[in-house]
Amino acid sequence: MRSGSAKRAKGRVRSVAAPVYLSHPASLEHDTGAHPERAARIVAIEEELGARGWLGYERVEAPRVARSELEAIHPARYITGIRELSEAGGGPIDLDTVVSPGSWEAAQRAAGGAVALVDLLLDGSAPTGAAVLRPPGHHAEPERAMGFCLFNNVAVAAQHALSVRGLSRVLVLDWDVHHGNGTEAAFRSSSQVAFVSIHEWPLYPGTGPASDVGAGEGEGYTLNLPVPAGSGDAAFVSLVADVVAPVARAYRPELVLLSAGFDAHVDDPLATCTVTEAGFAAMAGAARRFATEVGAPVGLVLEGGYALGALARSLAATLEVLAAPEVPAVAEGAPDPLAVEAASRLSPWWPGLGAAATRSAS
Repeated sequence: MRSGSAKRAKGRVRSVAAPVYLSHPASLEHDTGAHPERAARIVAIEEELGARGWLGYERVEAPRVARSELEAIHPARYITGIRELSEAGGGPIDLDTVVSPGSWEAAQRAAGGAVALVDLLLDGSAPTGAAVLRPPGHHAEPERAMGFCLFNNVAVAAQHALSVRGLSRVLVLDWDVHHGNGTEAAFRSSSQVAFVSIHEWPLYPGTGPASDVGAGEGEGYTLNLPVPAGSGDAAFVSLVADVVAPVARAYRPELVLLSAGFDAHVDDPLATCTVTEAGFAAMAGAARRFATEVGAPVGLVLEGGYALGALARSLAATLEVLAAPEVPAVAEGAPDPLAVEAASRLSPWWPGLGAAATRSAS
């Protein structure tokens, strides 16, 4: 912590001059027991950031989310059910997803932190920032908690940007190793959110095939980029630089949200991809470049990552790139074959993607 205590975010959050790190002690009170998604994740992250002087980030206390913000994504009866289960002492929702007495407060702060991050970015009060709270959210569908997730924090934040802040286009880039099924479910029929998911396939939750491109007005605005087991830095970084970046230049989002899990790391126990800290940093650099080109702020919302050291180092590397004084330079080299295939597949909706295949062949 750079100062003695975290600044409190209440209502429209106060201005800060530095990048922001939104957190709350309630994240430690979401008690999952012997579970990969545990409070030690936050402890490990904050010990790593503390050892690095917090990388210049100002700590801000995450507020509770407004009920109306949750109801923009989740039905009222669903929200009430989570609260009542928590207040009754908690219990399992499914084999993976647990509620404890502290979960209601933690879940409100996790969603509220993501919303507050959006406000800080759109107000110009912070150049970038991260909402580092738990439980994570990207598996939570509008009417179903699953995959360690209760409320879909990044979806709530994106919808806030649209409905409350008046934006027309938000890009959500989900690089968690598991498909962001809940975020896709929230926006798959909308053109106001371009949702991109890079995820190992096949893997839990079994959604996100390459053929799924959204529906109705949202057709083409869902971009699923599945990768095979063992995929590492080259594939992940190229998918961001050679597929997501051209889409972003065409789509011109007014806000970029990174739904950032770090479980694609080579050390993570829940998947088999081989991304390193350098790979996550390079993805963040590519995202920052395209966001800068279109004039959109970038914020990060924490999702998965279960090898504590790898999670902490990878998030720190990502935050360092997002807050660096200079935008990282473009990496040289031909696109990865997975990016070339994805560009060709998605080019009917995004004609500019044809350049990736052309560059590969040259």
